[in-house]
Amino acid sequence: MEQILKLPPSDEELVRMTLRDKEHFGALVDRYQAKLTRYIARLGVRDPEDQMDVLQDVFLKTYRNLNDFDTSLKFSSWVYRIAHNEAVSWFRKRSVRPEGHLIGDSEEMISFLSSKEETADAEFDKTINSKEVNEAMLKIDEKYREVLILRFFEHKEYDEISDILKIPLGSVGTLLHRGKKQLASALNQEAIRI
Repeated sequence: MEQILKLPPSDEELVRMTLRDKEHFGALVDRYQAKLTRYIARLGVRDPEDQMDVLQDVFLKTYRNLNDFDTSLKFSSWVYRIAHNEAVSWFRKRSVRPEGHLIGDSEEMISFLSSKEETADAEFDKTINSKEVNEAMLKIDEKYREVLILRFFEHKEYDEISDILKIPLGSVGTLLHRGKKQLASALNQEAIRI
């Protein structure tokens, strides 16, 4: 007898199931809890308790507004947008600035900075110094920082970034290009300072 593999439901299917039976919302929470916690931390909410507070607000707002979600769109973009807005609200309520970004897994982030002529050792030195990258990220404009985080750390496609940040699709590429240049410049200033 042939066994048929059943794929897990898509996010959008889980939303439809949750609208019929609220017990299914836990599957969405399980699917996104680690991702959104990491994203909130990268936006600058560094204290784990604060991250959990923001995350709780994200899931509360998500649940309350589930009826308004358009299932023809991507749920991931929608929930990341809510997480982005809740993190920004958290900063406003506390009148604080983001506390930096978690860049430890950022080899992909730096790869665009290395030229083909560099040796492997020089590239390795650039990628492992996350402290320098953290400091450089804090020096670039927030609009570029947000796009770089979504693209290189959250691995979002251009259309998802457009949805999350509510900016035109064409602007995503422009912001990424300018952000990379600004980050490269900030990293070069860090290297000169050291």
